[in-house]
Amino acid sequence: MAGLIPQAFIDELLARVDIVSVIDARVPLKRAGHEHKACCPFHSEKTPSFYVSPAKQFYHCFGCGAHGTAIGFLMEYERLEFPDAVEELARDLGLEVPHETSTGPARTAVEPLDELRGLLDKVSAYYQLQLREHKQRDRAVDYLKQRGVDGPTAARFGLGFAPPGWDGLRDALGSGAVAGLVKLGLLIERDQGGGYDRFRDRIMFPIRDRRGRVVGFGGRTLVDDPAKYMNSPESPLFHKGRELYGLYEARAAVRKLERLLVVEGYMDVVALAQHGIPFAVATLGTATTADHLDMLYRAAPEVVFCFDGDAAGRQAAWRALDQALPAQRDGRTARFLFLPEGEDPDTLVRAEGEAGFRARLDVALPLSEYLVRELAAQVDTGSVDGRARLTELARPLLAKVPEGVFRELLVERLGEAVHMAGEKLSKLILRTGSPPAAPRRRPARQGGGPSPVRGALGLLLRRPQLAERVASVSGWEATELPGIGLLVRMIETLRASPGITTAGLLERWRDDPEGRHLYRLLEREDPVPDAGVESEFDDTVLRLDALAREARLEVLLGQAESGTLDGTGKEELRTLLGRR
Repeated sequence: MAGLIPQAFIDELLARVDIVSVIDARVPLKRAGHEHKACCPFHSEKTPSFYVSPAKQFYHCFGCGAHGTAIGFLMEYERLEFPDAVEELARDLGLEVPHETSTGPARTAVEPLDELRGLLDKVSAYYQLQLREHKQRDRAVDYLKQRGVDGPTAARFGLGFAPPGWDGLRDALGSGAVAGLVKLGLLIERDQGGGYDRFRDRIMFPIRDRRGRVVGFGGRTLVDDPAKYMNSPESPLFHKGRELYGLYEARAAVRKLERLLVVEGYMDVVALAQHGIPFAVATLGTATTADHLDMLYRAAPEVVFCFDGDAAGRQAAWRALDQALPAQRDGRTARFLFLPEGEDPDTLVRAEGEAGFRARLDVALPLSEYLVRELAAQVDTGSVDGRARLTELARPLLAKVPEGVFRELLVERLGEAVHMAGEKLSKLILRTGSPPAAPRRRPARQGGGPSPVRGALGLLLRRPQLAERVASVSGWEATELPGIGLLVRMIETLRASPGITTAGLLERWRDDPEGRHLYRLLEREDPVPDAGVESEFDDTVLRLDALAREARLEVLLGQAESGTLDGTGKEELRTLLGRR
């Protein structure tokens, strides 16, 4: 297996590549001032909101939120793995990609996750092999045939079989894999050491992330087990509230998705795909989350939630509506489809076929109609008191919807239900109420005005060589300012890698949760003119140094009050007081 791609090569590659050329070859761009723009390739839109900055080597869509470097674009647009995207960019520049060997540079912090991903690939291959060759495979094959799943569909979704027994997976992958399998939750650790297989006698569904990497598994029992369906537990790679089963397969099947259908089960997704509905996804035993909505709308402008028509289905639908409201920016659509009692998407699509099921999708209830209908069912709309109560029920829900055309139209629809003009109703329920609370003041030692941390991060992203102007970051983290740890790490990274570009910095934080803050900073307008960047940065560093001294002074004063300050500390305290 090839070694890791050296970080220095990735930095050099991003310093030499032109993101405008990379994207323009796939999505024609038009110049817009200092940037270039186009209709976003990752969601449907008529007015361009996708911008590419040659100065920052960064792209961002103001519609769906997609953003990244040239590497990230190829991964998203071409559905490439990270190494393949690097290889493609390097090939265009005539460069050969080097790889570190086991005797080369020290292993990076990312590598353990790469090892776990490799282990998941082996596990998936093992389950698929058992479906083809295990002596008890007929039970699993018969079940899939009974559910109408054909061979090509099973292969497309990578379906497999976890045979009965406690040690099949462990024995197949060997003792060296035990620790990793335990970390992934695929083995359950024994008190006396080792582990036994979590999934036994089940049809296995590999769960892939948006890049097609296996991150976990779902298993459907073939025996009488109270746990009919079971998912992998949370792991370093798998967070069920942030994954959707079938999203990768849907994006692979439909180049430009216009609609996504959210269903409840793995088999629903598989059956729908086989019957010509390849755009269904499923949550993994959880209610729809804000992260799910973000993923859904990044992939398609319309989301249809599909639920059973019983009480449990209606409750689940209302929870989905509540999560969907904050995501309803202009250009996005949410609708709700309720199935006849006793039916699920699997049975219904087999009974009615693709045309019949698509006809149901076309008449699914718009979010606005569903919201008004459900609220109206709780009051007497024939009375003034009932209509007033309806507006009160709607108030907190409408407050979640971002400002824009959709919210205004939603208010108008509610106005029809309560016999009031939309404009008047909007003023009453969206612009009245308790006055906003006074903003909470920061501690005096942090100073007033814009955050110096945010300012420094923004300036460093704009001009990474500014890090050379920082004499020391000693004591900065003691200020406990939000983001200060990220700033210190960035400066240390820039010092260790002279010449690194903005794109190179972003790639360093690709898998770091704090990386999203860097993208948000880049999306903003640059408030400081080019001629004033160095002066602004120097002033920011001086402010951070002063805050660090104040933080240290508070520590020393506390020690002095408690009588624990030694002679060296007393001398330092005198010095700091003098500087103050």
